[in-house]
Amino acid sequence: MNTRKLVIMAMFVAIAVAGSAFVSFPAGVARAYPIQHAINVIAAVSFGPGPAIVIAFVTGVVRILTGTGSLLAFPGGMIGAALAGLFYAWSGRVWMAATGEIIGTGILASLVAVPYAAILMGTEAGAFFFMPAFLVSSISGAAIGLILSKRMEKITEPLRI
Repeated sequence: MNTRKLVIMAMFVAIAVAGSAFVSFPAGVARAYPIQHAINVIAAVSFGPGPAIVIAFVTGVVRILTGTGSLLAFPGGMIGAALAGLFYAWSGRVWMAATGEIIGTGILASLVAVPYAAILMGTEAGAFFFMPAFLVSSISGAAIGLILSKRMEKITEPLRI
């Protein structure tokens, strides 16, 4: 891994953390933090699934340590980043990365959140408790990530190193 790639990954973490502190809106029983999902799409397109997962994990750690996130930041961010990266790697299309983010976070992570929240957070909530908020957050963030990734394709060389 080279220095340029690490610096850009750290910048993505910083943007996601700062964005979570300043950009959120109510989404049912929770709050939506779309910047994390936008960064997942951009990171998946720029670097692929592995680095996108690392960015989501580090973002989750920093958000928890700073009090701007909960333990649900891990499954929500990491599963979405993984699917965004895999969908992009399979198709080469940015809209597929956004679709992977929505499926990964909005559907799969909301299902994983049920036993995860029960074990680690002591919450006895069903899948439909988490799914609406996860979907709203991931759809809005994936749309932002899709728009920004398409713009980046036009103005810069790919970051893939």
